[in-house]
Amino acid sequence: MKTDGYPETAFSKRSRMLVTALICMALLFLGAPAIYSQEDIVKLVEDKSAELKDKEETLKKEEERLLILKKDVEDKINKYGQLLGQLEFTLKKVEQIQDARMLAVAKLYEGMSPEEAASKLTALDEETAVQIMLRMKSKKSGAIIALFEPKKAAQMTKQMARLQIGK
Repeated sequence: MKTDGYPETAFSKRSRMLVTALICMALLFLGAPAIYSQEDIVKLVEDKSAELKDKEETLKKEEERLLILKKDVEDKINKYGQLLGQLEFTLKKVEQIQDARMLAVAKLYEGMSPEEAASKLTALDEETAVQIMLRMKSKKSGAIIALFEPKKAAQMTKQMARLQIGK
């Protein structure tokens, strides 16, 4: 608000003059050495006032720069958060598709005789065979494991137990 007709600033000319006058009076009353003339004191106060104004402007510019940087960082965080959400959604879809496909393969193996399924599963890599067997009915997978060599059956059972616990 304007109360004295001057534009409102942190250090208006009138305010600086008042501060200067108060400092001069304080120095006179406190017995400041007479080696400084009133003009020197006024000049000193004006210099300090100008220095403070420069520092204030520098701080305002720095604050504006930091606000711009903050907004930029917040925008990037939001952007990357959205991308992360999209990636998680896509990953879940891929996992669902893979699970559905593996379930279909398991049903295919369930339709085979235990002997035929056992011979085909032993030809697969262990991880894939375990994934298929985990999706089969336990009675059918048990009949198939019974046809494996004991060492292979033990390995497959360990893998199945490990993966079953992880779910």
